[in-house]
Amino acid sequence: MNVLYEEDGSFKAAAIMSETDAALQVESTSGKRSKIKAANVLLRFESALAGFLEAATLEANALDLDFVWECCGEPEFSFADLAANYFSAKPSSVQAAAIAIKLHSAPMYFYRKGKGRYKAAPAETLKLALAAVERKKLQAKQMASWVVMLNNKELPEGFAAKTDALIYNPDKNSLEWKAIDEAAQSSGRLALSVMADCGLIANAHDYHLGAFLREMFPDNAGKAGTAFPPYELSTFADDLPLASAACFSIDDATTTEIDDAFSLESLSNGNTRVGIHIAAPALGVPVDSTLDAIVLSRLSTVYMPGNKITMLPEDVVKPFSLDAGETKPALSLYVEVTPEFEIVRHETRLEKIKIADNLRHDALEPFFNESTLDADSSHPYWARLKLLFGLATSLEKARGKANPNQAPQIDYNFYVTDSIVKIVARERGSPMDKLVAELMIYANSHWGGQLKEAEIAGIYRAQTGGKVFMTSKAEPHQGLGVAQYSWSTSPLRRAVDLINQRQLIAMLSGEPAPYNEKDGKLNVIMRNFDQTYSAYSEFQTRMERYWSLQYLIQEKLTEITAVVWRDNLVKIDGLFYITKVPSLPELKVGTKVLLEIKHIDTLLMELNCKFKSVVEASVGEVESVTVVEDNAEV
Repeated sequence: MNVLYEEDGSFKAAAIMSETDAALQVESTSGKRSKIKAANVLLRFESALAGFLEAATLEANALDLDFVWECCGEPEFSFADLAANYFSAKPSSVQAAAIAIKLHSAPMYFYRKGKGRYKAAPAETLKLALAAVERKKLQAKQMASWVVMLNNKELPEGFAAKTDALIYNPDKNSLEWKAIDEAAQSSGRLALSVMADCGLIANAHDYHLGAFLREMFPDNAGKAGTAFPPYELSTFADDLPLASAACFSIDDATTTEIDDAFSLESLSNGNTRVGIHIAAPALGVPVDSTLDAIVLSRLSTVYMPGNKITMLPEDVVKPFSLDAGETKPALSLYVEVTPEFEIVRHETRLEKIKIADNLRHDALEPFFNESTLDADSSHPYWARLKLLFGLATSLEKARGKANPNQAPQIDYNFYVTDSIVKIVARERGSPMDKLVAELMIYANSHWGGQLKEAEIAGIYRAQTGGKVFMTSKAEPHQGLGVAQYSWSTSPLRRAVDLINQRQLIAMLSGEPAPYNEKDGKLNVIMRNFDQTYSAYSEFQTRMERYWSLQYLIQEKLTEITAVVWRDNLVKIDGLFYITKVPSLPELKVGTKVLLEIKHIDTLLMELNCKFKSVVEASVGEVESVTVVEDNAEV
């Protein structure tokens, strides 16, 4: 006796060796013996075992599935009953097995109700299921066609209308995305590369910018991240006293949010009154106003080569930016300085100032640099700048941070015009840089101390144990060498500075401060600012790396020199770019090498280079390759 039984979702046939009420010992045609449950047996038959399943399968394939379904009726049935109705009252074992195989292979037509038992699907349900199958077939055919086009670097019709969603927020179940993913896998590329090759991603720059905008400015990313909700600029009292000295600022040529300036007045006692003047947008951005909500949403200006996204709308910046030839409100810190650069008196005022000049780095540096400090310069501001530099040097020494033997550090300025990039390396710590940095450090530290003394809450940057963090307590900043450090000198560009300015203005006016330690608002602002500012900084670095790669393409460079940073990392000469060179041999740090550029991909941010030769091996180069970012603490 032989049996047809079900095991692991398929049918098998075997000869019975022995059996009990619950189980059977069976042997297949291959000689394999198995123990099966009696409940799994569907059919017993005497006919030959060899070729039984093959014959039953051939018979099942010959059956008309739709006709079999029509023969079923609505009630639940067993395959044996259907075989008797379909063939004859006594179907052969092959015919009965064929019916079982047919029913089992068509789950859309027949719902399984138990071992060997089924129920025919309702007509409407079957119609819908068959339509779905047909639809999937058509989709598979369409997708296969799209995959071919994508691998041929052609853009399928209809993809362009879904560009934004496919690039930045793809529905992984959509047919278009599945086609892109399949094309990527079949061609050994990344999905981004597939989209770029077919023209869906127009250019790498816009892709990187778009990804950032959708993450950080989701409400208006489609408007390049610069759209502002409706707002009103508050009017402020214009009865502030006017400062007697004319002021001037020192900024990069691309700076439009000018929020700090300086002034000098000679006093009758031989001392000099130095003014550090900070724009006062806190006068026009009230707490809890619509503009305030914008500030607390954006939290900082976003910088990138050739562009920026301002924290405040342009028509809010304009009334407060310290632009030449205008009179603007300012929060001023005056320090009286002796000829030996000792500070003997200080005073903070809220006032109006006249701005005489906006000095720019590129025009000023030829006249005010290391070589001109010991000689008279023809620049009209040279004497004033030299005095301020002397004060800055004294302040640096007082902080314990003066180091004449410090190796030079390099900053890289990026200038982008009509997609053409110019990268200018500047040595950090020039007289011009030190002047501005030291006076800002002094103002931020001093005003932080005033808030502490007045027991008014503020937001501080602190550093202990090497870790820099934000806090509402006036804690030391060991890296800067000051007792406390409150960001207060960039209120047009950073929300923290604007908030501290509100607290300082309240201190001067004797009015209640807008923020206190107990309401928890400062902690929320600090946390949001810290996260957002870090994201902005990472984006700026990413875009600087993009423009570094674009510069190599622009200049059609095939070879570059670099300095060994460590292991197989090198720093490209003249660029803000560190990359791996897998073929680099073991060389001393600081060794200059010649590299062959093999591939540049600005979309994936990849620079593949091959080591060619050692240009020179000088350990003295180590210090000169230090790459630093802008002094974020200033």
